[in-house]
Amino acid sequence: MSDYPCKKTVLITGSGRGIGRAAALYFAGRQDISWNIVINSGHNPAQLEESAALIRRESGASCLALSADVGDYAQCSRMFDQIRQTFGSVDVLVNNAGTAHIGLFTDMEPRQWEDLLRTNLLSVLNCCHLAVPDMVQKKSGKIINISSVWGNVGASCEAVYSASKGGINAFTKALAKELAPSHIQVNAIACGMIDTDMNRCLSEEDYQAIIDEIPACRMGTPDEVAALIYDLATGHDYLTGQVITLDGGWI
Repeated sequence: MSDYPCKKTVLITGSGRGIGRAAALYFAGRQDISWNIVINSGHNPAQLEESAALIRRESGASCLALSADVGDYAQCSRMFDQIRQTFGSVDVLVNNAGTAHIGLFTDMEPRQWEDLLRTNLLSVLNCCHLAVPDMVQKKSGKIINISSVWGNVGASCEAVYSASKGGINAFTKALAKELAPSHIQVNAIACGMIDTDMNRCLSEEDYQAIIDEIPACRMGTPDEVAALIYDLATGHDYLTGQVITLDGGWI
């Protein structure tokens, strides 16, 4: 059992890189609350350990790095068992794990959309299902789901990705209503174009065309998403069931 009784524990899925890593570093570097940081990746253990080393070196925070495919319920359950044994229950859950696919829906194979839905949507259901009972028992908790503007309006050539993020948005609103009596807040952040490795597939021409459409004239940064995640995780107890758009005025 945990020997960190005065700390809060945050689990951030998909935190080997990008928004997840930025969020983990943001939590670790804060002085207002002492955090146990749990980071997770399902596909790149080396990248995950790199994130853990960075967190420990820069902040000295307690950090547990767990490899698990959060789209698989059994692996997810084992991960939560390890967290409970090390730190106790999860106080803040950040569902960030995700992947993308660009191309016509009719060109996709069932295996591809099944993989995408498992990573983007089932992972959120799995982690919430395992985190919520402890939160209900404590009558306290925060859940922040990382969504996308395409979950709000849909995107051509990203039909299944849009469906997965739209599912997150609807699930966020519904679960928030279930958990509000237990003083647990559930919100989502619908990100616009954020400067992460997920967008490295864009050509320079495509990249510039998108920038030209964004009133803020730039992509967002992972640190900006991390700051909003932390704000939702540490306050706003009357704010729940919301999908907050962070896109520089794009959509």
